[in-house]
Amino acid sequence: MRPLRLAKLFATVRSLKGVGPKVEGALNKLVAPRHEEAHARIIDLLWHLPVAIIERAITPRIADARIGDIATLVVTVAEHRPGGGRRRGPRAPYRVLVEDAAGAALELVYFNADPSYLKRLLPEGSTRLISGKLESYDGWLQMPHPDHVVAVDGSGTGSLPLHEPVYRLTAGLTNTTLRKTIGEALHRLPALPEWIDASFLARNAWRPLAEALARLHAPGTEADLLPSAPARARLAYDELLANQLALAVIRQRLKRRAGRRLAATGKLRKAILGALPFRLTGAQKRALAEIDADLESPHRMLRLLQGDVGSGKTVVALLAMATAVEAGAQAALMAPTELLARQHLATIGEFGSGAGLRIALITGRERGRERAAIVAALQDGRIDILIGTHALFQEHIAFRDLGLVVIDEQHRFGVHQRLALQAKGSGRGAELLVMTATPIPRTLLLTSYGDMDVSRLDQKPPGRKPIATRTVPLERLDEVIGGIARAVDDGAQVYWVCPLVAESEVLDIAAAEERYAALAKRFGDSVGLVHGRLAGKDKDRVMAAFASGALSILVSTTVIEVGVDVPKASIMIIEHAERFGLAQLHQLRGRVGRGAAESSCILLYRQPLSEAARERLNVMRRTEDGFVIAEEDLKLRGGGEVLGTRQSGLPLFRIASLPEHQALLEAARDQARLHLSRDPELKGQDAEMLKLLLYLFERDDAIKLMRAG
Repeated sequence: MRPLRLAKLFATVRSLKGVGPKVEGALNKLVAPRHEEAHARIIDLLWHLPVAIIERAITPRIADARIGDIATLVVTVAEHRPGGGRRRGPRAPYRVLVEDAAGAALELVYFNADPSYLKRLLPEGSTRLISGKLESYDGWLQMPHPDHVVAVDGSGTGSLPLHEPVYRLTAGLTNTTLRKTIGEALHRLPALPEWIDASFLARNAWRPLAEALARLHAPGTEADLLPSAPARARLAYDELLANQLALAVIRQRLKRRAGRRLAATGKLRKAILGALPFRLTGAQKRALAEIDADLESPHRMLRLLQGDVGSGKTVVALLAMATAVEAGAQAALMAPTELLARQHLATIGEFGSGAGLRIALITGRERGRERAAIVAALQDGRIDILIGTHALFQEHIAFRDLGLVVIDEQHRFGVHQRLALQAKGSGRGAELLVMTATPIPRTLLLTSYGDMDVSRLDQKPPGRKPIATRTVPLERLDEVIGGIARAVDDGAQVYWVCPLVAESEVLDIAAAEERYAALAKRFGDSVGLVHGRLAGKDKDRVMAAFASGALSILVSTTVIEVGVDVPKASIMIIEHAERFGLAQLHQLRGRVGRGAAESSCILLYRQPLSEAARERLNVMRRTEDGFVIAEEDLKLRGGGEVLGTRQSGLPLFRIASLPEHQALLEAARDQARLHLSRDPELKGQDAEMLKLLLYLFERDDAIKLMRAG
């Protein structure tokens, strides 16, 4: 249960002065947690930080103000012109003529005005300080709907904010309304104890949390908005400390739970290795040794296997699952898409069935009697390894004795889905191995996988040839198609990936269908099309035709990004490559270069390129190392986007910014470990403060886990 002193912060924004249904609706869109029926809370407003600042320095004369800029002027109200003055009619704007000390004039223009309000605000003959954007219309200087109109006091500025924060907005919300509402929210912030060590605070020149938050919402200069600004750094450290403390608690509790020893003589593994057409790399052997040590340990395994495209993760997973099966247990492998699940079935079936492993697949496509037969065989122990999609953790899927869970492309699944599948391990839980083909920078490993040990496959199997990567403007599309024609005549196979269009699957498919139609005119029946809305059987039929060589060109949306393996394919065309992120480009390129033929990747782009897009394409030309690319991706895009956190269970920081706060992350990790080493149960004198921190940043899962033991 959340501590009483934080209750006000988690009340809805409707409880704030001046927030009615209309403003509440806008705030729900802008800052509410991203799930259905979520309501904006006061805490959400506090974490909604300014993105810019307006400096309202006073300009002495109207003549010195520049059109298009914010002008702040001391003026005398000369005349009210209801009905529009120069432009008459019932819908004409209301104008107020004002003059400065030099006699220069401009008009304040109001649409849909309340005349009585404006006469009270701007009495004729009064002196006012006005601030807003200066425009010119029909030869007249104008200031439409000034941001501020205030009486001048002894200070010369009245109540005018000379430095005004600017926030991200949504329809129906003005910056002024949001600023006032956030001001009300700041008044609700309770007194909180200090959880940061005094010497660390002093060394960084940080103020208490409430002062830092107030400063963030009242920046004095643009520098106050930077990640390095003391107020922002202080709050970022708090958020990172909550993240690291939560991960450390989760890791400690899960590790403490008894695992199960899954030790085997290696008979099945030997049979599989004998069937492989290649030898394991040193990195694969090292990862297997780490996994074996975990499986033989009495403690629960929580291991992340990360490897670049084509580094051999699936084989490592198969060999680990074979150990679990030989030890008398079952194994499950969960993939994010049906296409990838079927790809795993093909690979694992090819190498595992010869060793006597009984392997089955379950996805949304298996229904009725077929599904019932699989479930019955699973419960009876007649299936050793079950491969599937999200269907695996549905309630009616029950194992006789699940000992090892392997989750592929971990970042596509939330923590709760991971735990739901582990919980099927017959009362004893199951060991967990998660895999990702998206190399993860160290920064994101700490923030997102801090509860796991990490094995890294940083070598590719022998025989893998480099992929020649070129960038080509779309104006040369005809040349590219001509080159494809020559390559196809020589027996080559080609992927043609179509652009991402406005994050809409429907539009993506339309783009793919258009390209397919154009290529089919030139190449006839040798072109196939695959996209996410295609029925599963139709998708399999097209993929099988491409894999067999019956199709020369496969036009696709990004459904082929992960897992598709056609060794004969040697050319990858990515259309509108400037629209893709680095990690996605790298994943797509990894679909070629898997066979004996020389392979190439052509990145087609539309000119002119933005600076960021140009750098992304240059990185792709410079290197094939996924780990280097991941670090570059983090620099270019920031931690919030690299792993698609908005669609997954990974944390999306609201204040901390990575990699800018990398040093703070390291410090937070060390501090979290120190706290737990001194007080593993979090029951000592600092415990209540740290629990407040966890609740404040909504890392409640860690506290629930502590209570559950």
